[in-house]
Amino acid sequence: MYFNANDVTSFMAQKEFIDTAIVPLVSVDLTSEKLKQSGSEADFLLSLTSFVEQQFKGRLLLMPPFSYSVILKDEEMPKQLEAQLHNAGFKHVFFITCDHSWTNIGDEVNVIWLPAIPLESMDRGVKNSILEDQLRQVIPILSTKWAQI
Repeated sequence: MYFNANDVTSFMAQKEFIDTAIVPLVSVDLTSEKLKQSGSEADFLLSLTSFVEQQFKGRLLLMPPFSYSVILKDEEMPKQLEAQLHNAGFKHVFFITCDHSWTNIGDEVNVIWLPAIPLESMDRGVKNSILEDQLRQVIPILSTKWAQI
């Protein structure tokens, strides 16, 4: 489910079955040297999290991406957002990012880091194959956390 009016209405009706929130952490770098790379990373991350949502529809809610620049990056933000999501009833909260530095914020926050793969020049079939490969890396992480409760 996506964080939109229709899916949130469904979420509220089925809250006891939807126990996981996924939050994409998207780095935005507007410098001329990194603008294209930043856009490519955002494209990959949003495509991947959308693919994860499709595979686990009815089990998780895909939150809007949290976008930040280097200047605005705050390591407390995921902790605070996670607390709010737990208070809203989510048992599991996962942050997915292409920014490796988020993996250093501590074990209490579930951060899944994946290197960005440039998807912009791929045809649909290759793109889907890449996303399936990445999903196979994410599934064991989700499954392990889901099995802990």
